[in-house]
Amino acid sequence: MKILVVVAGLVLGVAVQAQQPALPPGTSLWAKGIPPEGMQHKSDYGTYILSVSHREKDGVVELHEKKDDVMIVQSGEGDLVVGGKGLNMRTTAPGEQQGTSIEGGTRVHVRSGDVIRIPAGTPHQYFVAPGQQITYSLVKVLER
Repeated sequence: MKILVVVAGLVLGVAVQAQQPALPPGTSLWAKGIPPEGMQHKSDYGTYILSVSHREKDGVVELHEKKDDVMIVQSGEGDLVVGGKGLNMRTTAPGEQQGTSIEGGTRVHVRSGDVIRIPAGTPHQYFVAPGQQITYSLVKVLER
C-alpha cells in the first residue's frame, strides 16, 4: 500500500502547501519528485527504494537480480533498451550487475508521463540523444 501512495503522489505531481501540517511519522512526500530537505536522492524503506535520477548522457546496462524497477518519467525523453542479454556483465554490489551493452533487447522511446516496469533479472539501459535529458522517479521493489 505504501508503494501505491508514493507512486500516485509522484505521478500526480503532488505539491506541498506552505502551511501544510507535519506528516505522520514514516510518511514521505516528494513534491514534484524532489526529495525533501536533508534527504538523499535515494531513500531505502526496506521493501522498496525510492529515488530520482537525471540523465544527460547514455547510461550503463543494469540488471537487478531481486528488484523490480518502476520508473515514472517526469521530464525529457530518451530511449530505453530492455530484455535480451547483457554483455560484459560484472557484479557491482550484491545482487547488482552492470555491463557495456545489450544483445537482442527491445528499444522503446519514453517521454514525460510514461510509467515503465522492469522485472527483476531483466537487463536495461537508457540512451539520451545529445542536447537532451531525462528525469525519472524510480521505485525499486524488492522481491518477496
